[in-house]
Amino acid sequence: MNPEEEVSRPGRRAQAAGNTGETSNAPRVRPASGHGLGHRPLPPLSLYVHVPWCVRKCPYCDFNSHEAQDSVPEEAYLKALQADLEQALPLIWGRQVISIFIGGGTPSLLSAQAIDSMLASFRACLNLLPDAEITLEANPGTAEAGRFRDYAASGVNRLSLGVQSFNDEALRALGRIHDAKQARAAIDMALSAVDRVNLDLMYALPGQTLEACRLDLTTAMSFQTGHLSLYHLTLEPNTVFAKYPPPLPDDDLAATMHELILETTAAAGWEQYEVSAYARSVADRSLHNQNYWTFGDYLGIGPGAHGKLSFHDRILRQARHRMPESWMTRSLQRDGSHIAETRTLMPQELPFEFMLNTLRLKNGVEAGLFPAHTGLPITVILPTLKRLEDKGLLSVQAGRLRTTELGWKYLNDVVSEFLD
Repeated sequence: MNPEEEVSRPGRRAQAAGNTGETSNAPRVRPASGHGLGHRPLPPLSLYVHVPWCVRKCPYCDFNSHEAQDSVPEEAYLKALQADLEQALPLIWGRQVISIFIGGGTPSLLSAQAIDSMLASFRACLNLLPDAEITLEANPGTAEAGRFRDYAASGVNRLSLGVQSFNDEALRALGRIHDAKQARAAIDMALSAVDRVNLDLMYALPGQTLEACRLDLTTAMSFQTGHLSLYHLTLEPNTVFAKYPPPLPDDDLAATMHELILETTAAAGWEQYEVSAYARSVADRSLHNQNYWTFGDYLGIGPGAHGKLSFHDRILRQARHRMPESWMTRSLQRDGSHIAETRTLMPQELPFEFMLNTLRLKNGVEAGLFPAHTGLPITVILPTLKRLEDKGLLSVQAGRLRTTELGWKYLNDVVSEFLD
């Protein structure tokens, strides 16, 4: 699952909920050149790269993905991506990049040579942390052992596989191009290529039974991967499923599936550290995603990519043009026209923006991150914190902000309290 899409439009597929709350793997706040918000260090910075093409558009998907008619125009895409990055460099000059996420679409449609060229250009242009986490999304239907090994040789050290289900009937209903056998083979290939592998899985699928959900989950947990992303299928606007809804489990059955997921993962020692993310250990958590969830910064390049960048006096959100052809043409013009929107977040928006992300973490965040990452004093949210604490929805203890078990169940309501 593409985290940049999920963060830029929160509340999409994930429903959730358990984690020990260790934070030693959380992104570190590093000083940057110049002053941060309110003369504080700037937040950690990540890079998101959007590859917009896929083999076939899934009927539930509302991401910015486009079916590749013949082949992916790699050369044109890489030139435009380089131009996009170079035009963004003045915004992030001197800042260290802690992680890269190559999402889509289906990035594994790109050749190993294309990924190698892409990462080489990033190293040449960016102050990339030597041990930066570099994740690439892959579709099991495009998996090749040699290609995965080549990706790893280029620097990719984490693969995220869009498995969704191990049930062939469910995969057909979801419009996936792979079957269960290919999914298992892709996992083995990924594990032989890199040390860190994530599996995307969905539940409450068309016609899915509780036992089928259990089998999908236990199958996913049987592999030696360290991370699971578990999403509730929802009917998003402007999708085929929204226009022609399939028969889905009712709310009661979906809730039972959710409880099953919580109980089964906890019993097996997996931590639910975020609404939809589960890890075998702290070291297996996604550093890139945690930077989103702690209101860190991220530069988004590629068609439709979103970004959030902090400066000494403001926080900007940007969005690139969505259509690949338009973005490539505009990016190569080097006049800034490839950016569809640039918006400065107003101070009154920041409490909601911060809480919308950080309260997704089961153990919440250090209270000090609020002034550090928003530039606002903690006093601006104290009345709301007190009100939620009195209602038993939020805990403010030992310098941490986190929901209670009750607040976790009503997370959307808790977050909405911070709307201006």
